[in-house]
Amino acid sequence: MIRRLFCRMPALVVIFILLFYAAVPKVQAESAKNVLSLTAEEKNYISSHKSLKIGYVQDRIPVSFSDNNGELAGISRYIFDHVSELCGLKFEYVPLPTGDVTYDYLLNEGFDLVSSVEYNKENQKARGILISDPYLSSRKVVVARDGLDFKYDANLSIAVSTGSQTLKKVLNASYPNFTLVDYPTITDCFDAVNSGKADLMIQNQYVVEYWISKPIYEKLKVIPVLGLDDQLCFSAVVAFGENSDTSQNNGRILINILNKAIASMTEDEVGSYTIQGIMENQYRFNLSDFLYHYRYAAMTLALFLLVIIILTILFVRQHIRLAENKANAKVKGHFLSTMSHEIRTPLNGLIGLNYLMSQKLDDQKQVKDYLQQSTVTANYLLSLVNDMLDMSSLQTENLKLDLRPVDLELVLNTISSIAQNSMSEKKLKYSANSELSWPCVLGDEVRIQQVLLNLLDNAKKFTPKGGKVELSLKQEMTNKGEVLTTATVSDTGRGMSEEFQKHIFDTFAQELDTVSKGNQGTGLGLPISRRLALLMGGDLTFVSQKGEGSTFTFTFTAKPAELSQKNDDILQSEGSEQKASILVAEDNELNGEIIIELLHSVGFEAKLAENGKKALQMFSESEPETFGVILMDLLMPEMDGFETAKAIRELDRPDAKTVRIIACTANSLSENKDKALASGMNDFLEKPVDIAELLKILNK
Repeated sequence: MIRRLFCRMPALVVIFILLFYAAVPKVQAESAKNVLSLTAEEKNYISSHKSLKIGYVQDRIPVSFSDNNGELAGISRYIFDHVSELCGLKFEYVPLPTGDVTYDYLLNEGFDLVSSVEYNKENQKARGILISDPYLSSRKVVVARDGLDFKYDANLSIAVSTGSQTLKKVLNASYPNFTLVDYPTITDCFDAVNSGKADLMIQNQYVVEYWISKPIYEKLKVIPVLGLDDQLCFSAVVAFGENSDTSQNNGRILINILNKAIASMTEDEVGSYTIQGIMENQYRFNLSDFLYHYRYAAMTLALFLLVIIILTILFVRQHIRLAENKANAKVKGHFLSTMSHEIRTPLNGLIGLNYLMSQKLDDQKQVKDYLQQSTVTANYLLSLVNDMLDMSSLQTENLKLDLRPVDLELVLNTISSIAQNSMSEKKLKYSANSELSWPCVLGDEVRIQQVLLNLLDNAKKFTPKGGKVELSLKQEMTNKGEVLTTATVSDTGRGMSEEFQKHIFDTFAQELDTVSKGNQGTGLGLPISRRLALLMGGDLTFVSQKGEGSTFTFTFTAKPAELSQKNDDILQSEGSEQKASILVAEDNELNGEIIIELLHSVGFEAKLAENGKKALQMFSESEPETFGVILMDLLMPEMDGFETAKAIRELDRPDAKTVRIIACTANSLSENKDKALASGMNDFLEKPVDIAELLKILNK
C-alpha cells in the first residue's frame, strides 16, 4: 500500500522525503551512540568480538534479499547497519539456504545471529531460544485468487514457506480447519496460489506488495483480514546441553546489546528505512513481463507502428517527387489513390485483428489464427515497401547485381513449386519446360527469381479460372562468348488494350478495368522487372491482345559458370557443428532483447552490447574464441558498426581475424553493404530480420 501511495506522489516530493529520511538516521545515530548505556560485561563482549556472522533470508524483497552482487539488501540492511553503528559490533551478512534450516547447521557454520525471525516471545521462550526485541513491525496479509472468499472456518489449503515455523504454530492453534502446505520459497507459494494448487498464502505486507505487481500474478488479490502482526527479530545461535553455559551467557549478553540498540532507534528512523527500502526495490518490469502482459497485442502494435513510420517516409518521398515532376502528376495522383487503398486495407485488417486479439486473450487457438493473419498482412505491406525501395534504387542507379554461380534448373524448379501452388488455388493449368545448354551461369539469382515471379504473378492475376499459364526457358551463345537466356511467360488471360500497352512500363501505371475487377496493385512490378532486365544486359518485351491473353519475354546475358558447392552438401553440413556463442550489438533495447530471446529459443548462447563501444569492450575482455559470431547494427551511438568492426579486426588476438561479423541493419542501400564488407564484416542482413535467413547465415 505504501508503494502504491508513493507511486501517486509527485517525483519532487518523493525525492525530498527520501533525502530528508536519509539524513535523519545519521544524525540520530551519532546521538544515540553517545548515550547508549552499556555494562562493563557488554563492553567487554563488544571489544572481544570483532565481527558477528548474521544469517539472513534471501527471498523477502524488499525486506531482506540478496542483490546482484550477492550482498544483503532491502529494509533490513539499513536497520542492521544502523544497529551496528549504534552498538559498535561489526556484522558479516551471510545468506541462508532455501528451505528449512536446522539448528545444527547454524552451529556448524559458525553463525552468531539469525535475522528475520518471527517474534513470538512465549513460544520461543518455551523452546529455549534467545530472541531480541522486534526491529521491524508490519502486518501479515492474505493473498488469494480473484473470486475466492476468505472464511475463518473454511477448509482451505494455505501455502507456507518452509522456514515460517512461528506462523505455522499460530495458524495451527487459531485456525484448525486450515491445511498447511510447505513450499521452499515465497515465489513457490505465490505460484501455488496462482495455479490453484493452494487456496491462500499469508505473508508480510511489504513482500506481498512487491510480488503482486508481477504481471503473471495479475489474478491474485490481497485480503487484509487477519489480525496478525509480522514482527521480525534477531535470534542468537547458542549451544544447548552440557558445557553450554558460556555460550548461553554470551547469547544473553549479545541479545541485551541488540535490545538497547533497537530501543534507541526512533519510529522516524525505522520509518525512513522502510520507505527507502520500498522505494528503491519496487518491482521492475522486464522483457518477459512485458511480453506476458501484452503477449498478443505487442507484436501487432509494434508492426503497426513500424508500418506507419515506413509509410510516412514513403509518402514524404513521393510528395517530393510529385512536386519535382508535374508532368506525371495525373499518373502519380492515381498511384497515391491506389496506394492509399493498398495500404489502408491491410492496415485496417491489422487494427481489426489487434482489437479482436484483445477480446480473445483466453482463446489461444483463435489468437493464433489472428496472429497468422497478421503475419500474412505484414508480409504484404513489406512487399510494398520493398517495391518502393527497388524502384528508388533503380531510378538513382544505386542498385547493384550480386553476381554468383546460379543453377537455372534449380531456379526453375523453385519458381515452379511456388507457382504451382498458387495456380492450383485458382484452378489454372500451369506448365514449365526448359532447354538449357548452360544450366549454370554467373548472375544474380534473387533478381532473376524476382522478375520471373512478377511475370507469373501477373499471369495468374489476370487469367480467369480454367485458363493456362506456361513458363519456358531456352539458351543460346552470343558472339561475345556470353549465354543469352530467354524466359517466356504466356497466359490465356484478359490481355491488354492497345492504349494501355503504350504505358505498361510506366511507373505506377494500371489499367482501370482490371483495377475495378479486384486486381489492383501498386503498378511497380513490371517497371521494376523491365529495369532489372536491362541491368542484366537483356530486356523485357511483350505481345498482348485484348481478350486473348499475353506473352512476356524476359532475356538476360551472363557468362557460363560452375557451381562451387552443391546445395545438398550445404544442407547436410548445417547444424553439424557446435553452435557459436553470439555477441549482439544493438542500441535499441527492445530490438536487442527480442533478438537475444530469438537466438536463445533456437539454442544459441547470446549476449547484448548496447552500442559499438560496449561491443568492442566485451569482445576485447572475453577469452579467445568465446564469441564465434557478432551481429552488428550499423547506426549506433559511441561507435557505429563500421568503426567497431574495423577496431575488432585490428585487435592483437587470433580470433579477431576469424570471428564472423554480420551487419544487421534497416539501412539496405547497396553502398552501406559495400562499406560494411570493406570494414571487415562477412555478411549483410536487412531488417526486419527474416528469421529463416538469419539461421541460414548462422548455420554456416
